[in-house]
Amino acid sequence: MWAPHRLGFAAAHAVLLAATLWWLWVLTLRVWPWAVPAWHLPPTVVHAAIMVMGFMPLFVVGFQFTAGPKWLGMPPPEAHTLLAPVVWQVAGWAVWLVGTHLALLWAVGGLLLVAAGQAWITARFTALVWRSPAYDRWHAGIIAVAGWSGVIHLLGLVLALVSDAVPLALVWVRSALWLSVLPIFAAALHRLVPFFTSNVLPMVEVWRPWWVLIVLLLAAGVEAGLDWGHALTTDTAPRALMLVRGLFELVVGAVVIWLALVWGLVQAMSIRLLAMLHLGVLWLGLAFCLLGATQLLGLRTGVPVLGLGAWHALTMGFFGSILYAMVTRVSCGHGGRKLLADEATWWGFWILQLAVVLRVGSALWPVESVGVWVAALLWTAAVLPWSARLLSWYGRPRPDGRPG
Repeated sequence: MWAPHRLGFAAAHAVLLAATLWWLWVLTLRVWPWAVPAWHLPPTVVHAAIMVMGFMPLFVVGFQFTAGPKWLGMPPPEAHTLLAPVVWQVAGWAVWLVGTHLALLWAVGGLLLVAAGQAWITARFTALVWRSPAYDRWHAGIIAVAGWSGVIHLLGLVLALVSDAVPLALVWVRSALWLSVLPIFAAALHRLVPFFTSNVLPMVEVWRPWWVLIVLLLAAGVEAGLDWGHALTTDTAPRALMLVRGLFELVVGAVVIWLALVWGLVQAMSIRLLAMLHLGVLWLGLAFCLLGATQLLGLRTGVPVLGLGAWHALTMGFFGSILYAMVTRVSCGHGGRKLLADEATWWGFWILQLAVVLRVGSALWPVESVGVWVAALLWTAAVLPWSARLLSWYGRPRPDGRPG
């Protein structure tokens, strides 16, 4: 209760560990089916929902009430005032996982509890943005709007599940990533990456034109629109649309890779914590390129190839790497510790990168389920010690004796 980042990050790590260990167990049973659990929801839907809409918004809680008030020139809230909605979200996701094996009603009830908690948090942050005297409220405003989008998508997921529309449920999850999670990350990175880089590497200028953020937001909107259009019209996308979508994604990917270079990717590689952040940005560009290649390579058959590999380049590669870097940075900087990535953090990050590469290429394995299981095992090896270590920090006073 000493600082918002302690509460939000601790809750996020708890959900992340639960989601990770549960999914590893599910994948293990796919490879070695020694038990048959009861299922009231498809495990893919359960996994996708909690990995996209579960722990990431809770990490955002810790970040938005730590950096957000500084951006807005407002006093930060006391952590205890955020406790109830955070607990609602953690409890909701626990009920979601348990309800998967007990009853649909439990799972849906868990999602409603999560939606209520996220709405409460988003209302608090929206009020902070509204009362702010700051001239530039755009980045915080985008985060607030994206938070409300997340609430809407949680409710949409509930409606899809009670209607027994599983394919539509997956569309709601993908749409939440494009219209809620990605805008939050884009706004934060647009504001912070050039600033962090220029502070450490004076030869790199603070360069963040607004058109860069607009391109990222528009790309996310187009992707969501295409997903919804495809879901509501036909099961097979026209080849002309696949061609246009593939070329669009390649162009966006090229722009993001160029942006990563302009923001100092090469120069940042000499500083571990900064390198982790820049490699995360690079993954966003690579993910768009892979999504585009998936469309173009599937033109002959009319079906995108590479399976879900390209999608995991975005989720595991981009979001996973950025979280690993930003959560470590905030936990160190606001926890009275040196602002650096030590050996444990650095090697954990590279285990995460290996997990992403294996998951992206898992469709090429002789037995794809084994490739997915190995990738999940490496993901667990990366996040389990990282989360356990940071959780121990949040429960102890700062080593420098200062409050916070």
